[in-house]
Amino acid sequence: MAKTPAQRIKKHGTKAAVPQHHLPPVINPTTARSPQKAQSNSNLIVVAGVVASLFLFWYVHLLTLIQLTQLSGGLAMPDSLLGGFDAGYIEQLRGAMDDDARGQLNYIHKTAGTLFPLIFGFTWLLLIGTNVARKGLRWLLWAAPLLFVVARLWGNVAVDSVLASEAPDAGQVALASALTVAGWVLLVLSLLAGAAAVFLRRRGKPGN
Repeated sequence: MAKTPAQRIKKHGTKAAVPQHHLPPVINPTTARSPQKAQSNSNLIVVAGVVASLFLFWYVHLLTLIQLTQLSGGLAMPDSLLGGFDAGYIEQLRGAMDDDARGQLNYIHKTAGTLFPLIFGFTWLLLIGTNVARKGLRWLLWAAPLLFVVARLWGNVAVDSVLASEAPDAGQVALASALTVAGWVLLVLSLLAGAAAVFLRRRGKPGN
């Protein structure tokens, strides 16, 4: 039977060897995930999001929507009109596009046209969030990409609605046009907000 440390001392004196127990090293939670590592991971996500956003913008606006003009007699899709459109243009476009062409535009809105604002918005929120420490300023800069996502997704639905309606009223057309213009304006403002966030971080670094 194994003797306890007290029994060993009683028999052999205080010089009796006491078994040593070595505890496993304690993991320091502060080194498991350093701020530098978290920042590096965020930067990788931002870079991937920027690349995906650029690709989707090219695919939607510089490829697919331009190709659809072949099915509309050369008329541009409403999404491409930075200055908006009126009821006359929508009526002209409806006359030039058949059900299949309108269906293709609707499909683009539901796929790449939805992915682009969502990925862009998420990327820009992360970009601003990791570069701006002040809460008030961060929310101010976040406003542009958040509103862009809402305007673009709502605009997709509004454009599909006026093109699907046999007799869209002036209010429907005005809403679709306003959302289209707002989407473009908010996209530019989002880009400026992202640039401002990066500039503020670099300016706030020691030595600058």
